[in-house]
Amino acid sequence: MTISLKDRVAVVTGAGGGLGRSHALMLASRGAKVVVNDLGGGLDGTGSSSAAADRVVAEIEAAGGTAVPNYDSISEESGAAALIDTAIKQFGRIDILVNNAGFLRDKTFAKADMADFRAVVGVHFLGAVYCTSAAFGHMRQQKHGRIVMTSSGAGLYGNFGQSNYGAAKMALVGLMNVLKQEGARDNVLINTIAPIAATRMTEAMMPPAALPHLKAEAVSSAVTYLSSDECTVSGHVISAGAGYFARAAMMEGAGVFMDDADAADPDAVAAAYERIADLSHAEPFASAPDYITKALARFEPAETH
Repeated sequence: MTISLKDRVAVVTGAGGGLGRSHALMLASRGAKVVVNDLGGGLDGTGSSSAAADRVVAEIEAAGGTAVPNYDSISEESGAAALIDTAIKQFGRIDILVNNAGFLRDKTFAKADMADFRAVVGVHFLGAVYCTSAAFGHMRQQKHGRIVMTSSGAGLYGNFGQSNYGAAKMALVGLMNVLKQEGARDNVLINTIAPIAATRMTEAMMPPAALPHLKAEAVSSAVTYLSSDECTVSGHVISAGAGYFARAAMMEGAGVFMDDADAADPDAVAAAYERIADLSHAEPFASAPDYITKALARFEPAETH
């Protein structure tokens, strides 16, 4: 299989450095026309500069690809709309959206400043919401679209001092789970990457011996596949980094079924809790109705013959 993105148009947010830059370069190397979005701010999201996006556009063009820069702040709804409009005006369509932009303002929840909390959620979660909203209608109308969200182990599993970041990253999974259903009939597929890479945001957290292996390209390869026509799945979360790739999923155990009296009794719940928490026979569900069906199936009237 050789993945080609010829004639596809991609938007990558936060593409002026780190993972976003790597995503943009790889998508362009496979033939996509790329809108390189970056506000050009610092690690904490402050400041702005056109230099970062311009450098990546120059790299793509030097390699024979096609790209244009965009400097809008996607944490503002108007900025996200302007970003997607750049793709439409420059290239006539939008096929691929990689929601990558973000910054960190780490602090324990007890000491967290709510303004910082809102700012982090504003770019990681609402920024992705705004960009996806602006692109979704175009993709549905043309009956084609690939959207890649960027989650994190901090959201999937938790990480000390990152309540704002972790909450935003897990919210993206919830958004994906709904949009995978709403986009399905129009061939708009939505998946999520959970990257492990050494970038200016993360390298201080990584073991020094692992740094040479934590290359952004080992994440961008998965993003590029999820952005392609060869990808036919929707609603997957893929962990990727240092040559490791795995699907992560929300799972539910086999469960315990109680009669009405025990179900309303905390003592009965406590007595059964070890079995309730048992994940040895866990399974994923494709949608909320599927898991409700499991919980309520025993109340369906038996078929008669």
